[in-house]
Amino acid sequence: MTESTRSVSATHWLAVSAALLCGVAIAANVGKVSIMITALRDAFGLSLVEAGWLSSAINVLAVSVAVVFGLSADRIGGLRLCLAGIGFGVAGGVGSVLATSFPLLLAARVVEGAAYIAVAVSAPILLSAASRPADRRFVLGVWAAYMPAGIGLVMIAAPMLQGVGGWQAIWWFAIALLAAGGASVWWQRRHYHFAEAPAADDGALAVAREVMRQPLAWVLGLLFATWSVQHFTLIVWLPTFLRDQRGLEIGWVALLSCVMVLVNVPGNVIGGALLRRNVARGRLLVLGSGLSGVCMYAAFSPTLSDGLRYLACLGVSFIGGLIPSSILSASTVIARTSRQIGTFQGLNMQISNLGQLLGPPLLAALVASRGSWEGAVALPVGAAVAGVVLGIVAWRLERAYHSVP
Repeated sequence: MTESTRSVSATHWLAVSAALLCGVAIAANVGKVSIMITALRDAFGLSLVEAGWLSSAINVLAVSVAVVFGLSADRIGGLRLCLAGIGFGVAGGVGSVLATSFPLLLAARVVEGAAYIAVAVSAPILLSAASRPADRRFVLGVWAAYMPAGIGLVMIAAPMLQGVGGWQAIWWFAIALLAAGGASVWWQRRHYHFAEAPAADDGALAVAREVMRQPLAWVLGLLFATWSVQHFTLIVWLPTFLRDQRGLEIGWVALLSCVMVLVNVPGNVIGGALLRRNVARGRLLVLGSGLSGVCMYAAFSPTLSDGLRYLACLGVSFIGGLIPSSILSASTVIARTSRQIGTFQGLNMQISNLGQLLGPPLLAALVASRGSWEGAVALPVGAAVAGVVLGIVAWRLERAYHSVP
């Protein structure tokens, strides 16, 4: 890291909390559509295909341009990009509320997608700026919980808000969260000193190429994609299974699904704490991938009781929290300077979103071809096995850095 990052003698926890709030807010912005897809279809008369495009617009954008946003963070500064992302999110949310047709709704969702990428690649820069070196791995490990925390929050709020003001009330809730995150970051801006833009362009592309040439960055991105396949398979499968196969009421489906998502949060926090205690990142990646694969096999097993299968779902989400916390904190190893953090986060995001984009349709194809949900178990378990192999490779590669274990 640069001298400016090393000069942070104490972690500014309010500044860390402000950046984390931005992440939670942008995650809630992402998760609101999947939760309200039925209401949106009714309100706009959407077909299944149109609803699918609305849900996947953010993933398509992330797969396409996340690295570009990472380069932008390195070039213009993480603070500016984060605030711009918050602004895009607010604009996209308001545009959605005012939309009168599917094209306008989709356009607003694309703007929200840009907001998601901007905040996701820039907030880790702010977190690194506000934390001392001894706390940085823990802070970035906790950052990995922003997505389940935000989605879980909007899941909890959705039933009550929908009853008050329909789907629009949930959009206004997300807008308020974004505004609070943006205001908090602006208030704490003095603590993000090295997250400002560099004084002059001293070779941004060369800085980015240095990240791109590191095999560990690509291995971690691919491993994150294997976890995305598992996690989003579970997010898609569990509510559908509970509703269609077990006939549970929507309230129970929402509650059980929400708990499954939220248990990923303590898993991420524990992962960050273990990294802080110098537990090898590769060990956590192999352990997380291996145990999540075992739990995923149990979750899809028709020979187990429903109670045990649900506990297995919780196990996938909880132990899987070790994976994103280990990967997203790896910028402390891969980024040689503060300006490389955004590039690494963008590369990671672009590769990992392939798992989110391809996982659900591949799962659907397996279910259709084999005639049952249980027949699709090969996809998440296969992804877990690939994650174990990639975790071993990452473990060996990181040893060569002679940095953190």
